[in-house]
Amino acid sequence: MYRIDEAKKRDPAQRWALPDRVFFACGACHILAWAFLDCYRHADFRAFWLKPDAGFSGNHIVVTDGTRIFDYHGYTHRDRFLAHSVAKARRWWPGWQATLVSLPPDVLISEAKSRTYDRLWLREPGQFLHDALPRARAFLNRFPVP
Repeated sequence: MYRIDEAKKRDPAQRWALPDRVFFACGACHILAWAFLDCYRHADFRAFWLKPDAGFSGNHIVVTDGTRIFDYHGYTHRDRFLAHSVAKARRWWPGWQATLVSLPPDVLISEAKSRTYDRLWLREPGQFLHDALPRARAFLNRFPVP
């Protein structure tokens, strides 16, 4: 889990200039999740949102087959990932808790559809400085096929 300065997050050029891992950890995780699901339709993965409890920050979108989770880290065992995410978030937000919420893939690339979920608001790939999908696909190629 990374945290970046809000000024960087709001500046399209600074956000785009972030290293890939940080870019896909801080605001573009849903684009990486969609690229994964699109590239590996044969795999039995689904998108999930780590939805922080009310009053907390730390949203994150991942894909999982129930055993493994894939995000900017690559593949991680589900239980290990969840324990790490909770421990890391609690360093910044004591008492942090989250719920895993299943999301249909089309929500990941639609601002309008994402906003139908309470406290979810995702950018579309073209709402970044440049289209984030080619960057997500290139990043995805660094990892083995599931």
